[in-house]
Amino acid sequence: MTARARVRAPELIGKGGWLNTGDRQYTLAELRGRIVILDFWTFCCVNCLHVLDELRELEEKHRDTVVIIGVHSPKFVHEADHQAVVDAVERYEVHHPVLDDPELATWKQYAVRAWPTLVVIDPEGYVVAQHAGEGHAHAIEKLVEELEAEHAAKGTLRRGDGPYVAPEPVATHLRFPGKALVLPDGGFLVSDTTRHRLVELEPDGETVRRHFGAGERGFVDGSPGHARFSEPQGLAVLPDGRIAVADTVNHAIRALDLATGETTTLAGTGRQWWQGSATSGSATEVDLSSPWDIAWFGGRLWIAMAGVHQLWTYDPAEGTVRVAAGTTNEGLVDGPGDEAWFAQPSGLAAAGDRLWVADSETSALRYVDEAGEVHTAVGTGLFDFGHRDGPAGQALLQHPLGVTALPDGSVAVSDTYNHALRRYDPESGEVTTLATDLREPSDAVLVDGDLVVVESARHRLTRLRLPEEAVRVADRAHRTQRAATEVAAGTLRLDVVFQAPAGQKLDTRYGPSTRLLVSSTPPELLAEGAGQGTDLSRDLVLADGATEGVLHVSAMAASCDDDPENEYPACHVHQQDWGVPVTVTATGASRLPLVLAGMDEQA
Repeated sequence: MTARARVRAPELIGKGGWLNTGDRQYTLAELRGRIVILDFWTFCCVNCLHVLDELRELEEKHRDTVVIIGVHSPKFVHEADHQAVVDAVERYEVHHPVLDDPELATWKQYAVRAWPTLVVIDPEGYVVAQHAGEGHAHAIEKLVEELEAEHAAKGTLRRGDGPYVAPEPVATHLRFPGKALVLPDGGFLVSDTTRHRLVELEPDGETVRRHFGAGERGFVDGSPGHARFSEPQGLAVLPDGRIAVADTVNHAIRALDLATGETTTLAGTGRQWWQGSATSGSATEVDLSSPWDIAWFGGRLWIAMAGVHQLWTYDPAEGTVRVAAGTTNEGLVDGPGDEAWFAQPSGLAAAGDRLWVADSETSALRYVDEAGEVHTAVGTGLFDFGHRDGPAGQALLQHPLGVTALPDGSVAVSDTYNHALRRYDPESGEVTTLATDLREPSDAVLVDGDLVVVESARHRLTRLRLPEEAVRVADRAHRTQRAATEVAAGTLRLDVVFQAPAGQKLDTRYGPSTRLLVSSTPPELLAEGAGQGTDLSRDLVLADGATEGVLHVSAMAASCDDDPENEYPACHVHQQDWGVPVTVTATGASRLPLVLAGMDEQA
């Protein structure tokens, strides 16, 4: 049996209480005898949504020994609202208990630094592993099997039903709709995201004409009742009249022919893109990653690839896809497409010579020009957000998911976590508020001078007659609730902790199997240590006089099965991006450990 470090697991504390337990509140002592996996997540985070999908198979296979508990740890102010967490648990079909921790109490007790993070607790109540980022399901599966055998032999494993209690279903025509499209006759096509289908509505926005999709998660082409989607989002009209669909959790672009009702696949394999995968090629042979929205611009279909912080394009004439902008690093950096950084782009709208982008995690409105250059109109970075009107350089949004081109050249922004519709005017450079008291608006379409808004958390379309003057709101500015890490001036040792899963080793057959990229906001924070390398440890030198900032760390490690008899070992990529706010103090730490996988033995 593999020897492993064991640390007593801190208690689970969350002011918001427990969800999916039939109102029962649990302690770790009540879960003793089970293998507990804590999933620290927040519902804005696409990587967290990826991990939810990764865990589904493990959750089902080990249902009698494993209890997965989602610890909801908010980044944005809106995510600390209890009802918003309740909605997210239903929206993303979370079928395990969730602890709502709006004050990050449990996050701090477990010294978590990144979304998502998985912590494994053994049946005796000890922490035995921690993993940050995606791609760890295979390692956790192996660890679970070891723990099952070990604790069955010791008599400390308790099998049986888990604490999950399903909530009562609610009957509505739509359930957490994502995006909408106006049809030629004035009707609407809406992505009914949580029910895994598309719904065609009459011009009243309420009466249902047809459904496309069986209403169950899957990846199947065919007729309206046979086809299957998985949390579809964006919609766009192709030149041939078919409707392109961003089939988000299937990592695919589908096409719906309204005349025949048939659904086909345009791009994607159904597999999620990982570092090292192809970035161009035949559309149905290249992996994609959580396409969230799509728009026709410059003779191609542009794809907001939220899962890898990029924009891709699909060329229907050639049947190919390729990366158009973004490096896969998460942040806000303008410039040529191949140098720009995005952070979960989730909304697109073409208008003349610009493709507007709602860049949700930076709370930003960005655009791509005809030359492929990326620009920022509103927004400053990953950690500043709020509701503030005025000059674009000072205005604030909060996790926008949609953008809509208006006839006068301005754009409407579905400012999702502010429950508002905002407007940016490129002529004046001003941001104003068009409407408030919406509930998580995720998209809007223009109809006869009015805007029809997708109110995702109210499960409906809402028609707004735009006021002549913007609604006035009190300014609110926020920074992420995560406390800054105190560090000492001078040299800071950065250690990304990675331990290959049991039975695996680092894959060095074709050179180094690890990668580390470091940068900072502001760039002047670091005097030395920025840039890319292959060593997971590095000395960073903070600039003289630096007082605060954000360290951006991106790490990747590839491991393969350690079996000399196997000519074709299975390999896995582990990756995570961290944004670590730091404050320089006299008593600050001189070492910054970030756990990618394993346990920090110097802790």
